[in-house]
Amino acid sequence: MNQPVSNEPAAEVSSPELRQRIHPDVLKLGLVSFLTDLSSEMIFSVFAIFFTTVAGASSALLGLIEGLADFSASSLNYLAGWLSDRSGRRKWLATAGYGFSTLAKLILLASSSVLGLSIFRVIERLGKGFRGPPRDAWLSSIAVKESRGFAFGVHKALDKSGAVLGPLVAYGLLSWLGESASTYRALFLVAFVPAVISVLVLTRIPDQPGVPHERESIGQNWQQLSPGFKRFLIPAGVFALAYFSLGFILLKAHAVGFGVTDIVLLYALFNITCVVSAPLVGKLGDKIGRSRIIVLSYAIYAVINLWLVVASSRWEMVALFAIYGLFYAIDESQSKAFIADLEPERRATAVGVYNFVTGLLYLPASLVAGALWALTPGLAFAMAVALSLAAMVVFAVLRPVASTPA
Repeated sequence: MNQPVSNEPAAEVSSPELRQRIHPDVLKLGLVSFLTDLSSEMIFSVFAIFFTTVAGASSALLGLIEGLADFSASSLNYLAGWLSDRSGRRKWLATAGYGFSTLAKLILLASSSVLGLSIFRVIERLGKGFRGPPRDAWLSSIAVKESRGFAFGVHKALDKSGAVLGPLVAYGLLSWLGESASTYRALFLVAFVPAVISVLVLTRIPDQPGVPHERESIGQNWQQLSPGFKRFLIPAGVFALAYFSLGFILLKAHAVGFGVTDIVLLYALFNITCVVSAPLVGKLGDKIGRSRIIVLSYAIYAVINLWLVVASSRWEMVALFAIYGLFYAIDESQSKAFIADLEPERRATAVGVYNFVTGLLYLPASLVAGALWALTPGLAFAMAVALSLAAMVVFAVLRPVASTPA
């Protein structure tokens, strides 16, 4: 049987030298994500307040717009992945997604109306959804398998560093200039600069094209995805139903005595823990196997939620936010590295399908958690424990592994 000719870059061929270092383009892609998150988090850290107090929108409308933004972030994932694998293009589709999000930020400089802000929030997330699959496929192609987890961990650490620094920059500007409409406009202008720089940096990184499948429809594309990846979607979907909004954990922190300012510090602790632990858990996954690290993330999430059922002190919440950062580092980086192992040829599509499926399930997960929270907060966390354990069982039964070449 003739085997398809692969255009994947030479980095896929491992060597002792390559295993010891990170490809420089991984760091460059991490820099792009850092600058983008720095820009976005400067805006998002103040968006809710600006939207409701300065623009005069209602909290109900804010909830609607945030829900639409979350949906838009996952709506284009499958399409973007399919287009990337169909054309073999990684760089320019990722650049289009980053560029689209950057151009959306111009709306903030032109309008402060409720309509303008609403359009910005949704359109900016569309760019995020479009850039993710081709970028992750690009990242996986320049990271050798033996250190792929570490490469994804380093990228996530750089990405999340922007989420740490962005709110701090926003806080500094507001403290320096005072809270006013003009200060917010100045903040939006400052935030636009790193977004533009991120796109310029991205255009300077050499492309790593994948294998083109020019005549492949979306239906044919799905059929060609590996059985191991399709099996992984099932426990991933079960776990997604347990993965409700971080906002509920923030509410729990408030319930045990943390003020608003303290909760902001807890959120910063979560981000910092993620930054520090992402490369470390990546290396751990490279050593013990990524299937084990995925199951470990499910187990950690179950422990977190079980502890949340009974947590009643401030020190417990501090510990829980730190552990949550560890979990987030595994879930956000190592799941993508695992998908790259399972699907070596149509990686952009696989990442797109994964993001699309889990993104759709996050919404009912938060809705059900909200309903249970209204009855008894502990029920929401207990549901997450049960579903996390169920995901572990399903993963163990289905055993998603990479296909062996014929």
